[in-house]
Amino acid sequence: MKRFKGLLVLLLCSLLCLNGCADSDSKERPSVWLIAKSTESEFWKASFAGANAAKAEYNLALTIRGPETEEDFMAQNHYIEEAVAQGADAIVFSAISYEENAKAIDYAASKGVKIVVIDSDVDSRAVSVRVGTDNIEAGHMAAEAVLDLEEPKLRIGIINYSVVSRNGEERETGLREVLEKDPRVEQIVTVNVLTSPEAARAQTEILLQKHPDLNVLLALNEPLAVGAARAVDVCDLEDQVHLIGFDAHVQCIDYLQTGEVSALLVQNPYAMGYLGVEAAYKILQGKLYSPETLINTSTTVVTKDNMFTTESQKVLFPFW
Repeated sequence: MKRFKGLLVLLLCSLLCLNGCADSDSKERPSVWLIAKSTESEFWKASFAGANAAKAEYNLALTIRGPETEEDFMAQNHYIEEAVAQGADAIVFSAISYEENAKAIDYAASKGVKIVVIDSDVDSRAVSVRVGTDNIEAGHMAAEAVLDLEEPKLRIGIINYSVVSRNGEERETGLREVLEKDPRVEQIVTVNVLTSPEAARAQTEILLQKHPDLNVLLALNEPLAVGAARAVDVCDLEDQVHLIGFDAHVQCIDYLQTGEVSALLVQNPYAMGYLGVEAAYKILQGKLYSPETLINTSTTVVTKDNMFTTESQKVLFPFW
């Protein structure tokens, strides 16, 4: 009986130790916050899927936050402060405003939080590494897609988002660098709109009314591409206006088949989320990156002619 009691005590002590170790391990998991531009679009949902895959692989505690709209940089600043208060070890961040988010990021860094940027940059020297599209090059690629169109003259409307967002600014810069050198380009006009399909549709219709001679539209992110495509569809202009958009929303893929969309610049948001969280983990383990480093995720031009190739199908439907 004494031997049995001794074994029982030993077993209970072992279980308590195991439970204690599990709690300790849980508490010691690095805490990473991903603060996105929003949580609504297919782009960001794909990015969150990648981030969660990295969370599982590297045994991290991951918190995801994002405002309702891609204009609300104040909400992002609040989330940064919340992350610091909650003891975050690293923040993976996509800035709505290159300048207005900088102070909050600098504050987080001053408290020892490591900073990784994905998708859209922030004006801070505290950033350890950047992950995402080379947006200048993506602008060049979009411009080349325009120049591949069989039109003798090109009159172009650019539908861009907030002027304070770095990646939209860089995409337009890349576009203009190429387009303004080509003699076929007669006109380039830009409108900056709220980042929603509804706003983009309404503003695209207004743009086409003001400039009925436009024959090319460029929409520089997913919600704008969806809205612009709807405007082309509603106005029945698919035979008159070529639309080149960004990202792979299912409606834009459908429009690619039916002609409202001529080409899509498809980014890799899943890789942005995964590699951003992975980079945060590696930094916390002591890895050093050059502050100028961009871990460049791929961008692919998809048209009706190549959309059914294996490469295009992989980027259009990354989870299949």
